[in-house]
Amino acid sequence: MKHRLDALRARVAAAGCDGYVSAHPPGNQYLSGFMTSLDHVSSLIVVTPGEAHFLCDSRYTEQAQRQVKGLTVTQITGDQMQRGGELLKKFGVKRVAFDPNGHTVAEHSRLAAAFGGELAPSDAMLSELRMRKETAESDAIRAASQLAEGVLRDVLPELGEGVTERDIAAEIEYELKRRGASGVSFNTIVLFGANSSLPHGVPGERQLQRGDIVLIDMGCRREGYCSDLTRTFVFSSIPGPWFEEIYALTRRAQQAALDAIRPGVTGREVDAAARGIIAAGGHVERFGHGLGHGVGIEIHEEPRLNTRSDIVLEAGMVVTVEPGIYLPDRGGVRIEDLVLVTETGCEVFTQTSKELRVL
Repeated sequence: MKHRLDALRARVAAAGCDGYVSAHPPGNQYLSGFMTSLDHVSSLIVVTPGEAHFLCDSRYTEQAQRQVKGLTVTQITGDQMQRGGELLKKFGVKRVAFDPNGHTVAEHSRLAAAFGGELAPSDAMLSELRMRKETAESDAIRAASQLAEGVLRDVLPELGEGVTERDIAAEIEYELKRRGASGVSFNTIVLFGANSSLPHGVPGERQLQRGDIVLIDMGCRREGYCSDLTRTFVFSSIPGPWFEEIYALTRRAQQAALDAIRPGVTGREVDAAARGIIAAGGHVERFGHGLGHGVGIEIHEEPRLNTRSDIVLEAGMVVTVEPGIYLPDRGGVRIEDLVLVTETGCEVFTQTSKELRVL
């Protein structure tokens, strides 16, 4: 992890700071190699020009000693933020950058009181470094994507009349873990029929019927990295020409975005490539979310592909490309691939067919 710490120190110095502190689990994994639940604060990292410490209590010490690279593992007792502030004070630093995503206002107050110096918020300090994936990171994301695709392929035959959305979501999550995933990237989405018009709908007791749309959005975590995949199918028969129209439009929009991805273009420009196709088809008001987002240690990272993103794409970034059209009370379509930005364009990790498939 030395090169990551060196890059962080350079950014800290450029920001006029002489230290960095983080309780944000994804950022701490990136800096140390320590893998734990991303929604539970279990460590604090303190970095100065000459020191790098990983603070944790006795519940995590043994795991940290096995996983943490490049930082001194320091077991603490009592309040983690107070101990971190005391360590910063001991090192004599005066102005410390911190990741505001990693702790609450109350925790921040305890950190500030124990430190006594200036704390400067900077969520971009580390997130901008994390945007460009190293080869090992992109390989881990590719492997997680392949695992998820294998599960999707093998679960599709389970779709039969009468099965519920919740049944299939549970089967997917079981198979992901059984085949080596440490968990899901997010709660699996399985939606039937008109429910598919809900971009982030929750699987329920809706039973599959002939002529239903089947929308599945899924992903897993493997080796500390996430995957993301969405495909839309129909069961037994196509609901009607309207569905064929929005499916073809979504697919064309996605291909236009894939063709636009290359170093030097902005997230806004890639989004516009897809959104323009959907607008020309008369459904832009039914595409209400951004085109995509970065994927890595977290399922949603920078860079974003949306109407506001001025981030310039660079080789090594991994993003989703997921246009959708959602017609209330009728149904929706979303097609999503994972993509690595390369020197000349992009590599699409997702290999599952995008042909309209009748199950």
